[in-house]
Amino acid sequence: MSEEFPIKVAALYRFASFAAPELLQRQIAGWCAEHKLKGTILVAGEGVNGTVAGTGAGIDAVVALLRTLPGCAELDVKYSHAAEMPFYRMKVRVKKEIVTLGVDGIDPKREVGTYVQPEDWNALIADPDTILIDTRNDYEVAIGTFEGAIDPQTKTFRDFPEWFRENREAMTTAGKKFAMFCTGGIRCEKSTAFLKSEGIDDVYHLEGGILRYLETVPEAESKWRGECFVFDERVSVRHGLELGEMELCHACRRPISQDDKRSEHFVEGVSCPACYAERSAEDRARFTERQKQIALAKKRGEQHIGVNHRTQNP
Repeated sequence: MSEEFPIKVAALYRFASFAAPELLQRQIAGWCAEHKLKGTILVAGEGVNGTVAGTGAGIDAVVALLRTLPGCAELDVKYSHAAEMPFYRMKVRVKKEIVTLGVDGIDPKREVGTYVQPEDWNALIADPDTILIDTRNDYEVAIGTFEGAIDPQTKTFRDFPEWFRENREAMTTAGKKFAMFCTGGIRCEKSTAFLKSEGIDDVYHLEGGILRYLETVPEAESKWRGECFVFDERVSVRHGLELGEMELCHACRRPISQDDKRSEHFVEGVSCPACYAERSAEDRARFTERQKQIALAKKRGEQHIGVNHRTQNP
């Protein structure tokens, strides 16, 4: 951590069995308040998922406490750093799922695909018998993915089961193995558990997700093309987890390129080419006023409540 980037950010998750997530909600909220963290943590009967930010000491303390929870000793945590606090408040919420697939009975703790290390991933996806599926949302896939990956063009992770069932026959005819990946690992863990429940036995996923692959596999050997959207103030990263070129549309939270910013449909905080047609004139008028208030707050040296540079993993 440097003086330029004093805020430590932790994106974390773990599938675990929690009998009383409501009690854990209060406990985790207390830990975060004590160590002055901000961000969002989701707690469910199936585990914990979230992103929090604070001082290095505060983050390390809360991560250590989370690892004392039942089944969370191996909590998956990915760290980054920020120049300023990316969250307005701390929220700990109880949910039915920590990542919403919408299919009852899916349990990655009980049954999940085979974990593949980043250094072994290229060989797997080069096998002609492997069907490679990107489990992320369409706006994420649009800025980067692996060579040869299928884009389900889903708007949310909840759309994945229907897409798979509709396309299963064609895919099982074309290949024998299924390999899936996502940003950090949580969605592909759950999607491989879903495929196993659908009777697909030969299922694999990239351990640690795209981020671990970009961090460990040399660019000269990489099968990744483009940038990887991340749910924090960086917006996107490249090989070596270097900062990418994408920015964020603060109206729809999608990534935007410099070309997008030159579009007639781009207005800072109001619309971008991807969301312009989705918004009504009333929406744009409301966003315009919000953007005006954000600008005024910035001039006063304050943070407007509408500003949030980070989104929660979907």
